[in-house]
Amino acid sequence: MFTAKRGRLALVGAVAIGAMVALAGCSSGDPLKSGSDSSASGDTIVIGSQQYYSNEIIAEAYAQALENAGFKVDRQFNIGQRSVYLPELEKGTIDVIPDYSGSLLQYYDAKTTAKSESDIESALPDALPSGLKTLKAAEATDQDTYTVTKDFSTKNDITSLADLKDYSGKLVVGANAEFQTRPYGITGLKSVYGATATLKAIADSGGANTVAALKNGQVQLADIYSASPAIKANDFVSLEDPENMILPQHVIPVVDSKVDSKAAGIIEDVNAKLTQSALIDLNTTSVDDKSSAAVIAKKFLSDTGLVK
Repeated sequence: MFTAKRGRLALVGAVAIGAMVALAGCSSGDPLKSGSDSSASGDTIVIGSQQYYSNEIIAEAYAQALENAGFKVDRQFNIGQRSVYLPELEKGTIDVIPDYSGSLLQYYDAKTTAKSESDIESALPDALPSGLKTLKAAEATDQDTYTVTKDFSTKNDITSLADLKDYSGKLVVGANAEFQTRPYGITGLKSVYGATATLKAIADSGGANTVAALKNGQVQLADIYSASPAIKANDFVSLEDPENMILPQHVIPVVDSKVDSKAAGIIEDVNAKLTQSALIDLNTTSVDDKSSAAVIAKKFLSDTGLVK
């Protein structure tokens, strides 16, 4: 089904994916199900997710809310990075995916001058390809961060990305492979802050392997998303970004023309309940309890009164 050559998953054939899931216990099963009854229906809404446990929980919440309202839903979860799923959205093989506002804008416009969330959302309609649009963003953000151990921060008096320029030791960043060329990644760190670093590719989106690499000293910095419970649990320090190199990354649904006003309203109702504290709680439940995305999403929808 998917034909992209790069991303968090290596795609094999037309329908099979070999993947490493970011955190155990959060996968919903086969991310691409061929020949299912729902996918054969023309009125089925296909919902995708990144290969990132938090993103899957959000996508599952959208799916359950839509099903509760009578929509048929086909889940295509854990399908990779933007270079994989956005082309599929453009082709209409996926209809909905939760994304992150600043990163989404930079994917289509790497030279954007937008800095604030309002600027980003104003710029997105012109940046997106024909046939795609964004719905209302959530309060919740899950931003990339350059995070260090408290010991590294204290010993080297480093609390900001600006401090890295004067650090004389080696700087290795643990992150997904695409972090090498993202505007706020390795190249951005050099151009904006004058700091030279190398990348250690760890394909778990700031998950357990990235956390372990930071704790055991394999890397000095790690890209751990801001809503990850690992930051507080390990007393990590996320470095300040005085130049706003990393844009705000609010949870924002991207949809195609198949999503009508009723379906859009249901998705936006879910987003309206997705506060920063709510997202951190969802992520903490996933990490601590190893609950599935389906279980976590169901409780979230029930607790917020979205599904009775």
